[in-house]
Amino acid sequence: MHTAALPDPQYHPEFYADIAPKRLLAWLIDVGLILGLTLIALPFTAFIGLFFLPFLYAFIGFIYRVMTISGGSATLGMRVMSVELRSAEGARLDLGGAFLHTTGYYLSCLMALVQLGSMVLMITSERGQGLTDMVLGTVMVNRRA
Repeated sequence: MHTAALPDPQYHPEFYADIAPKRLLAWLIDVGLILGLTLIALPFTAFIGLFFLPFLYAFIGFIYRVMTISGGSATLGMRVMSVELRSAEGARLDLGGAFLHTTGYYLSCLMALVQLGSMVLMITSERGQGLTDMVLGTVMVNRRA
């Protein structure tokens, strides 16, 4: 999606420089944080959470992603990597946008070929957008210093 509100990659490539590797590193940081939160939550489930650990991890991860993205248009991993999500209008994502983006991410994770296609798009597309980004019109950009 090309819109005038977002920086044009032809004239402002600095907004999209190294986005794919930064997304990967941000994702790894977030996976570690979500795993830590899941381990902290286990005793509060009287360790019954061990029987449904993948679902507990997914639930905590969903809440973590929606809350952090809606709170600053970036997860904590994205903030460490100095990148943020922007809507098609160039605005930060609100709660609804964060919910939709996280839902799209989870749906793509459920289908390996879709997730693989999304990763290829992140590497090859002009704005570094994945499939969810293309559907929603969102982009990941380097934060301004």
